[in-house]
Amino acid sequence: MPTLAPEPKIFACKQSEALGKDIAEAFGIPLGKVITSHYSDGEFQPSFEESVRGSRVFLIGSTFPNSDHLMELLLMIDAAKRSSARHITAVLPYFGWARQDRKDKPRVPIAAKLVAKMLEAAGATRIITMDLHADQIQGFFEKPVDHLFASTIFLPYLRSLNLENLTIASPDMGGSKRAYAYSKFLNSDVVICYKQREKANVISHMELIGDVKGKNVVLVDDMVDTAGTLTTAADLMMERGALSVRAVCTHPLLSGNAYERIEKSQLLELIVSDSIPTKPNDKIRVITCAKLFADVMLSVNANKSISGKFLM
Repeated sequence: MPTLAPEPKIFACKQSEALGKDIAEAFGIPLGKVITSHYSDGEFQPSFEESVRGSRVFLIGSTFPNSDHLMELLLMIDAAKRSSARHITAVLPYFGWARQDRKDKPRVPIAAKLVAKMLEAAGATRIITMDLHADQIQGFFEKPVDHLFASTIFLPYLRSLNLENLTIASPDMGGSKRAYAYSKFLNSDVVICYKQREKANVISHMELIGDVKGKNVVLVDDMVDTAGTLTTAADLMMERGALSVRAVCTHPLLSGNAYERIEKSQLLELIVSDSIPTKPNDKIRVITCAKLFADVMLSVNANKSISGKFLM
């Protein structure tokens, strides 16, 4: 007898519901309904309002802010497993805790590895995510990981700007590989910012490696948190003679007074994905990643290659 392909079903965690609807629409099926019951002490319980038995379930959920949304995703994975779903794909447009990918001092956790193990223990059989803070986090999983690059959605927009004397910049040494990849595709120069931190999210000193005089600069990074690095870099580059400074950051965490910093800075534009919801802002341009995820999910569901989804 022929084996029936599992029926695909898509559900979204609360924070990622808007993106989930867009992904489901691009995929071609309605977003599944989830009801969450809340207890007075803060405990909550998600419930699928349709059968998932024998289905290929895609659960969409970025884990920011961190704890509650991670826990919600874990509970939904467990619910799908206990409801006899055949495949459970955890779709994390933003993978939280990724900055803790190693022991950078004694007696600290490797949180990214812990999160990977929790997702697998809950029952995830596949992971789809985008622009991990460190590529090696893929190796923390024993299950297949599809690691997507937001350059697929950002590069066409950057090309459409037709910027003369374009220079790609990395806001720190760790992002130089990403900056060189963008520069190779756009045939541009590269500059790098060297920074020293007093502590997390606090910069004590920044210096520029390279020339930006007379250049239109695009800073490239995987995330923007407090926006301290980006705004400091943008102001420094304008002081050194840059014509304009834009920034491309995949994940808009935008915590603390990030919005205020961006408004007051000399950044012309901050280009982000909708992996995390943002507040309306004149300087922030959001480019959706819904079609990228939907296309990859369609390929996964049909057991087809996804290599054609990468521009670089």
